[in-house]
Amino acid sequence: MATPEELAVIEKAKVLMVGAGGIGCELLKTLALTGFKDIHLIDLDTIEVSNLNRQFLFRKQHVGQSKAKVARDAVLKFKPDIKIEAHHANVKNSDFDVEFFKQFNVVLNGLDNVDARRHVNRLCLAAGVPLVESGSTGYLGQVTVHVKDQTECYECQTKELPKTYPVCTITNTPSKPVHCIVWAKDLLFARLFGDRNQSSDLIVHTNDRTSSAATADTDFFNIKDGETPESYACRVFDGVFGDNIEVALRNEETWKSRKRPRPLYICEVYSDAKKPRIDGSCNSPDGNDKHTASAARILGLSNPQEVWTVRDSANVFLKALELLLNTRQKDIGSLVFDKDDQLAMEFVTAAANLRSSCFDIPMQSLFEAKGIAGNIVHAIATTNAIISGLIVLEAIKLLMGNLDDCR
Repeated sequence: MATPEELAVIEKAKVLMVGAGGIGCELLKTLALTGFKDIHLIDLDTIEVSNLNRQFLFRKQHVGQSKAKVARDAVLKFKPDIKIEAHHANVKNSDFDVEFFKQFNVVLNGLDNVDARRHVNRLCLAAGVPLVESGSTGYLGQVTVHVKDQTECYECQTKELPKTYPVCTITNTPSKPVHCIVWAKDLLFARLFGDRNQSSDLIVHTNDRTSSAATADTDFFNIKDGETPESYACRVFDGVFGDNIEVALRNEETWKSRKRPRPLYICEVYSDAKKPRIDGSCNSPDGNDKHTASAARILGLSNPQEVWTVRDSANVFLKALELLLNTRQKDIGSLVFDKDDQLAMEFVTAAANLRSSCFDIPMQSLFEAKGIAGNIVHAIATTNAIISGLIVLEAIKLLMGNLDDCR
């Protein structure tokens, strides 16, 4: 329990929170229940379906709405006597300058990217306001205190950069699930639905820079006059999983010390069964909603933690491609992969699994693939709750002038 002196300081403090996601939701709730009366909250994001399993201030009806504003409204329902000002904005906006930061007694970060953290750190240094930084990764988390001229700042320690992979590995010699997922989202999805005028490393070339007739065709990824979505999907399937790998196999030097991949054609997948009819026969009624449109659900694959078979993956690949073509027509040519776009995530998972089967790489569930595609270690709600409690404890120490007691 807080002492009377601590409660008096808490009630008078003016706090800035940056971030209303996994840590932010828990932190806002904890601040309110601890007795803080004046809180400002900044967050640029809107609520996604994938947030609902750990960001407990949000509900399904809030999807698409501002995280900051919904979080404020949720907390005011059980603590109506406090002031929470929500800003649905980017903390890097010019409105949030040094003078803005100077009005606060402490700043609490619940961000998920290094660039924004650096920006807040520099503003806190310029304004002379203490910063409590935080983060979580699965079961791991940390809270650090940064006070100008008394501790190191956030940028004093070099931060690890996100992992990247050589294009030649992604295109020619994948050996891990992540290689296939990066190929599916950054090369195949981008080539089919993004800017087709941009150069792409999707097509494999032999040492003399030639490729198969099918995949060398500059119009290969364009739908031909009179071609049905089913015919187009099958042609793309055979081109990227069959012909493209046949070409890769011609580079004999590449496979001297590696296991050779196996080309996969549509006729092999359905050698003893008919392909599912995809030509508009079972369009999703909510296909225009990127949060709910689902090829997997239409096909009866409702468990996101189940690893699909090769045939399941082929079914989802064909159906998702057809749905994307039929329901996102106006966006074709400008679509950008988003892990929270259910249909896009299903397409990428199916394509990655099919490529994995060719290279004898373990296939992934939709849940696992989403984590890899978004460079995510899946968040744990209890970790975020513990971290938010530690943030508040450190903030109280700072407000009481007890810097020596901070961890």
